[in-house]
Amino acid sequence: MEQLHIYNTLSRQKEKFKPITDGFVGMYVCGPTVYGDAHLGHAKSYVSFDVVVRYLRHLGYRVRYVQNITDVGHLTDDADAGEDKLAKQSRLEKLEPMEVAEKYTNRYFEDMDKLGLLRPDITPRASGHIPEQIAMIEKLIEKGHAYEANGNVYFDVSTNPEYGKLSGRKIDEAESGTRVETASDKKNPADFALWKAADETHIMKWRSPWGIGYPGWHIECSAMSTKYLGKSFDIHGGGLENQFPHHECEIAQSECAHGSEHPFVRYWMHNNMVTLNGQKMGKSLGNAISLRQFYEGSHKLLTRSWSPAVIRFFLLQSHYRSTTDFSEEALSAAEKGFANLVDIIHELKQLEAGETPYNLDDFKNEIYANLNDDFNTALALATLFKHVKAVRSLSQKGNTPHNIDELNKFISEIMVDVLGLSIQKEVESADTEITDGLMNLIMELRTGARKEKNWAVADTIRDSLTKLGIELKDSPEGTTFSIKR
Repeated sequence: MEQLHIYNTLSRQKEKFKPITDGFVGMYVCGPTVYGDAHLGHAKSYVSFDVVVRYLRHLGYRVRYVQNITDVGHLTDDADAGEDKLAKQSRLEKLEPMEVAEKYTNRYFEDMDKLGLLRPDITPRASGHIPEQIAMIEKLIEKGHAYEANGNVYFDVSTNPEYGKLSGRKIDEAESGTRVETASDKKNPADFALWKAADETHIMKWRSPWGIGYPGWHIECSAMSTKYLGKSFDIHGGGLENQFPHHECEIAQSECAHGSEHPFVRYWMHNNMVTLNGQKMGKSLGNAISLRQFYEGSHKLLTRSWSPAVIRFFLLQSHYRSTTDFSEEALSAAEKGFANLVDIIHELKQLEAGETPYNLDDFKNEIYANLNDDFNTALALATLFKHVKAVRSLSQKGNTPHNIDELNKFISEIMVDVLGLSIQKEVESADTEITDGLMNLIMELRTGARKEKNWAVADTIRDSLTKLGIELKDSPEGTTFSIKR
């Protein structure tokens, strides 16, 4: 079997995967800033890295998967200016910031659970790791890489010759790309905040050696990732939009704090974005459709609800480094394709072993070649389609493979364990959702007929359902139904 290769954003090429410690992988993925519901763009990122974790474990690695929750310090301009996103949302919803954080953290995990994501092994919160962030900032000041000004602390990019190695930006380019005017207390426009002073009106604030304040967005991930994975670890993932400034700043502060002998991350992985009519889908652009709206069909751009299984399948049909353009037509095609694949797999599960030779190793090698080529789920799904169709065709001609049970076992391992497509459960869930929706519509029509005292229509609906094995039960609380098997 070919060795796993990962595209490393840092080197801009695919590299053979070799973890720092044999048999163990430390992996950190930037988690959500919990001020609103997760949308399709979030789903692409977290489904992509969920497959990475699943596949590494399938290969036999022990993986420690850390994904943070950002509940403080992420400002509205994604840099060093603006209002804290949690504080702004708390004002809009008239809640405490931590109420907002709890609300959307819970909703995030609920939405991701429906998508079939594995929970991270550790989910640290930025607000729960203030001491670690302060300690790292103190170390940077001590080593001459940071300075304090009026209660703020900034990282001095001029002290780090390698600043820009991830994004390819030089310091002067970083300056020209700054979206806000240079803070008056910065030495250099490209310097970024490690700690921000907070005035009396600021709710989320802590004591520090530089006064009352709160951490910068970038220092949080450096402090939390190294606490649980060490000064150097294997994989750091996140959305392409985080490559600069967030990940660039993480590298600079981490390697300056711990020394050049401790490279921060070995493999940097970035997923591409979800687009809508060619434009990035995101909350800040006002064109994001939340996962809940997909599940409920409650957005103006949606004509119906969509099951989590279909959304996951749709996302996996494109490579994680490719853009995924959303449309309901594309979702509909994914739904049909997924249903077709599931139907064939179920057909194969019913077969008894025949006498036809079948080279399962060729199937396995092709699947592993796809996944070992930077986790190419799109090609892996195409390979699955090709082989299950070929096996079904053989079986329809009376040539069932002798190793059909082993073949079915491998298909389930890839579909369920690696790709996270829990076929049986999701299909049954989709069928139940459709049945419930149709029955609710029929019962509403019958209730309307009864209110109008159109007893003939109401009785006809009830009697027709009874013939189909569906019993209606009327009560003061409403009408319910049960299906007699």
